[in-house]
Amino acid sequence: MPAVRLTSITKRFPGVVANHDVDLTIERGEVHALCGENGAGKSTLMKILYGMQRPDEGTIEIDGAKAVLRTPADAIARGIGMVHQHFKLADNLTVLENVILGAEPRRGFRIDFAAARARIREMSEAYGLRVDPDVLVETLGVGDRQRVEILKVLFRGARVLILDEPTAVLVPQEVDELFGNLRELRAEGLTVLFISHKLDEVLSVADTISVIRRGTTVATRLDPGQITSGRLAELMVGSELPKPELRESTVTDDVQLDIGGLSVLTAEGRPVVDGVSLSIRRGEIVGLAGVEGNGQSELIEAIMGIRGADAGTITYGEHDITGWTTRRRREAGIAYIPEDRHRHGLVLEGSLWENRMLGHQTQRPNVRGPWVDRRGARRDTTRIVRDYDVRTPGIEVPAAALSGGNQQKLIVGREMSGDPRLLIAAHPTRGIDVGAQAAIWEYLRLARASGLAVLLISADLEELIGMSDTLHVILRGRLVAEVDPGTVTPEQLGSAMTGAGDTP
Repeated sequence: MPAVRLTSITKRFPGVVANHDVDLTIERGEVHALCGENGAGKSTLMKILYGMQRPDEGTIEIDGAKAVLRTPADAIARGIGMVHQHFKLADNLTVLENVILGAEPRRGFRIDFAAARARIREMSEAYGLRVDPDVLVETLGVGDRQRVEILKVLFRGARVLILDEPTAVLVPQEVDELFGNLRELRAEGLTVLFISHKLDEVLSVADTISVIRRGTTVATRLDPGQITSGRLAELMVGSELPKPELRESTVTDDVQLDIGGLSVLTAEGRPVVDGVSLSIRRGEIVGLAGVEGNGQSELIEAIMGIRGADAGTITYGEHDITGWTTRRRREAGIAYIPEDRHRHGLVLEGSLWENRMLGHQTQRPNVRGPWVDRRGARRDTTRIVRDYDVRTPGIEVPAAALSGGNQQKLIVGREMSGDPRLLIAAHPTRGIDVGAQAAIWEYLRLARASGLAVLLISADLEELIGMSDTLHVILRGRLVAEVDPGTVTPEQLGSAMTGAGDTP
């Protein structure tokens, strides 16, 4: 019998039917990929399976028995576990403490750490999820953190694992390691529901594929060996798979941003940005490749004025802005797409028009004189929704009601407003589908063609290679290589990012 069967699942929200008559069968011991553009209903369906939302219609069967999942605790009790795209770990706790948090084994009135440690080591060995249980999570890289998240759900007895965009923050070598882990989980009889918009990865790792479009299943149990990524994209969005690529060169001789010998230190005096020098010309996209945690975030914060520079200069046009406030930089035309749209890009509880104002509170059309211009902000939000194809019931809904792709398009539309001259784009397509991804690539191309200088930071190496005029590699806070986007491969770039092999 199937591990999970969803039958005629329907879920409605005010003004939106998120899922309509969805049927999905997931067999035991398989990696089952679920594809669909953002807003297609994948997230809602997974929240229903994980007990975070209740369906209005339809049934859920787990191991042949009908299940009513009112809370995630109900799902966990039935063997369903979920690894979220945005990790939910406490950095100041050890791996062991994170894994057992909320499910602590007891011996009398005490937590039985010895039993927990033994069980974690046993699972680590059985599933190839090797990580030291006694190290602090804050010391781990992204790949190891993901393994901790998988161990968390396995520790709670999960036999069905939902992985939401699990490769979004991984470099190619880490993706290969994850896929090895998934194959070991499958070999041990576990079931994996793999949600991704990276279709080549889906075809590589999945045993079977289902596609959801506009809230309903349009294809189920496809054989990866009998379908192409182009056909999958057609099923998802009705068009061929887009590619990140630039067209004719638009690079000018006018330098918009010039960074000279920039260093940023931690409170302990350790350099996290170490003597970085680079320039970006108008009409140019400069890509920055690096494993997360190698100084990219601190470099962005220094450019934006969020973090002070301990050495070096930042020149914007003809102005030395090293000592400028963030507000002054914003008002001078520096736009910023942050790497984490939930933490730094949006107030999720706020309406779309309120989010339109973020970072632009002192600029028209959001203000008139000393007063907030609500009418102007609402009017311009309506324009952004139209021009950037933000799919929403209206501008009064909270940002949390939008899919990830539509949240990102709202941010891009906001940052492209007001004629900026420099755009800092940090992971602009992370965790979004091929349709929204293609739209944002086109917005970046249009920005470049209009003369913007763009700094692009991304974990998607094909995106960096395809969208960059110039491409730098950052490692331990230093620029260690400049590579030719026209000749470098993702594998060569990944090796340079980790310091392995020769610089391409």
